[in-house]
Amino acid sequence: MTNALTLNNIEVIYDRVFLAIKGVSIDVPQGGMVALLGANGAGKSTTLKAVSGLLKSERGEITRGDVQFLGQDIGKLPPQDRVKLGIAQVLEGRRVFEHLTPDENLIAASAVRGGKDFERNRDRVYEYFPRLRQRRTAKSGYLSGGEQQMLAIGRALMTRPKLLMLDEPSLGLAPVIVAEIFDILRRINRDEGMSILLVEQNAIAALDVVSHGYLIENGRVVMHDKAEVLKNNPDIREAYLGGAEGRDFKEIKHYRRRKRWLA
Repeated sequence: MTNALTLNNIEVIYDRVFLAIKGVSIDVPQGGMVALLGANGAGKSTTLKAVSGLLKSERGEITRGDVQFLGQDIGKLPPQDRVKLGIAQVLEGRRVFEHLTPDENLIAASAVRGGKDFERNRDRVYEYFPRLRQRRTAKSGYLSGGEQQMLAIGRALMTRPKLLMLDEPSLGLAPVIVAEIFDILRRINRDEGMSILLVEQNAIAALDVVSHGYLIENGRVVMHDKAEVLKNNPDIREAYLGGAEGRDFKEIKHYRRRKRWLA
């Protein structure tokens, strides 16, 4: 299967001093849905920004490796050119324009493509997120957290992406809302053949919708496999899924997991 996205041995340094990710390699097949899992600070968001081109604004840079999108090396392209190629990132924390309505947020997002096919694209977003259609004239700052996350995803869809990347879409949301949003992402992936890279700490929700997962710790990919295999891996279950005994990952000694994974 052809890859939509390939990260090959990527290293990222901030402020020319701090090595944030170290030799990360990831493949997202065309039309595939892949999760990048790991604890806070593991390097997940940095990996996404290496793809979307947002590192420079945070004084970060790729110092080794390459980023291929649909067979093209995009490592030197500015963010706006990557969007035009078909890459969209939904940032952590939603970051909608709170003083604008959902309709106005979608209009702003459509400017990336010169407003072309706005009505058709907007109707498509509202088809996936009927809640937004109901709240289309309300100020976005008054939407619930789940509705704001739906709007953030909807804005990304307005750019007609070939690859949709989401950074912690479940953050701060109730489980029932997370399930609804992830089900919609599955529909988008299935109905449109859109490739999706999902960054999550919520391994339970993520591994239920993706086909393949990568686990990143301290800037390195320490494990990757099919979602079903990862869900049944005892170390993953113990650290991220609560384990048979319901233990939390904070209670597991980090070095013991690493030693087993790297053995």
